[in-house]
Amino acid sequence: MSTVAADLAPGGVLRASINLGNPVLAQGTPDAPAGVTVDLARELARRLELPLELVCFDAARKSFEAMTAGRADLCFLAVDPARSEEVAFTAPYVVIEGVFAVPRESALTTVADVDAAGIRIGVKQGSAYDLYLTRTLQQATVVRGAEGVDVFRADKLEVAAGIRQPITRYVAEHPDLRLIDERFMQIQQAVGTAKSKHPDTVAYLYALIEDLKSSGFIATSLATSGQPDATVAPPA
Repeated sequence: MSTVAADLAPGGVLRASINLGNPVLAQGTPDAPAGVTVDLARELARRLELPLELVCFDAARKSFEAMTAGRADLCFLAVDPARSEEVAFTAPYVVIEGVFAVPRESALTTVADVDAAGIRIGVKQGSAYDLYLTRTLQQATVVRGAEGVDVFRADKLEVAAGIRQPITRYVAEHPDLRLIDERFMQIQQAVGTAKSKHPDTVAYLYALIEDLKSSGFIATSLATSGQPDATVAPPA
């Protein structure tokens, strides 16, 4: 076993935390997950000659908690200052966008309009956009739920926040809503591991992601998993 493999997976099995709650990055079920994060985990395990265990969750915060609690060796999360205190991230491999949906008759038309007194925004608890909006909003209020669109509906909120692709599909299925097309944030998805890992291990992961971006591996994986409109991050 290589030094990197021994450091990254001291138990001899690479445990990768997969967030099935982000359909751009992972699809399927815990028993049969698929998507770019699954492909990345399998490719890393192949290169390190390690058996792979995919530990699946339905939310980013649960994936993050598994990583920080030592129940996973690898995670696939959006880079955020709060997470970076405990996770060593690579450069991003995919860039996605956070957008708002509002009732069709709403007076809100721009991202700037949303940050106003009395505006309540439904978010998925612990998501990248929950962390970002909590940190940056000046007047509007974040309301957290298992799914942003569900708490938006249940509590009759003014705004729902989410990832562009699923929010766009949701709006298309609900003609009483419309999208504010302007993004409110860019979400940089990266590979992470515990900050206690050796710098050489983190450097290996960083180089691997750059290689898989430049070779077309990530673009092919996104297309194969039905996410051709997801954007591969530029070279670091």
